[in-house]
Amino acid sequence: MGYLRNIGAIAKGMGITFGEMFKPTTVENYPDGKGVMRGAVFQERFRGMHVLQRDENGLEKCVACFLCAAACPSNCIYIEAAENTETNRVSGAERYAKVYNIDYNRCIFCGYCVEACPTDAITHGHGFELATFNASNLVYRKEQLLSGKPAHIGANQIFASDSREERRLEKQAK
Repeated sequence: MGYLRNIGAIAKGMGITFGEMFKPTTVENYPDGKGVMRGAVFQERFRGMHVLQRDENGLEKCVACFLCAAACPSNCIYIEAAENTETNRVSGAERYAKVYNIDYNRCIFCGYCVEACPTDAITHGHGFELATFNASNLVYRKEQLLSGKPAHIGANQIFASDSREERRLEKQAK
């Protein structure tokens, strides 16, 4: 009696499989799509590779408070602090992160570091191409994470806008 029920369950599962085999395939247009994203579609909550932001003057926002490293459950953030001087001003505060490394071998993209940051210096970007054959290439340094321009005028200005309506209009314009 149990055997018949098991055979019925297998037949039902195989029926679903065969039914799906003959339906048309839906394919996303990646990597050959148009624009910066090349066909990739991101949701608003997507947590990609981290970005260290700059303020409106072009200075780094990170003040080396170590709160992101303390909040990280996988212990993948390493920071060394240094003092700003009058001649060498890197951030708007007294200190800056001389070394800021994130080990993506260990990162679980939980977002705790982003939530813990009091200056909004670290954010999740939309970078998702992290695959490599060498694990040492997954330790990203400050220079790799640092945004080239402030968020409101840089390449990530689409994602820094405050309203959903603006984002929707930008998507329609493309």
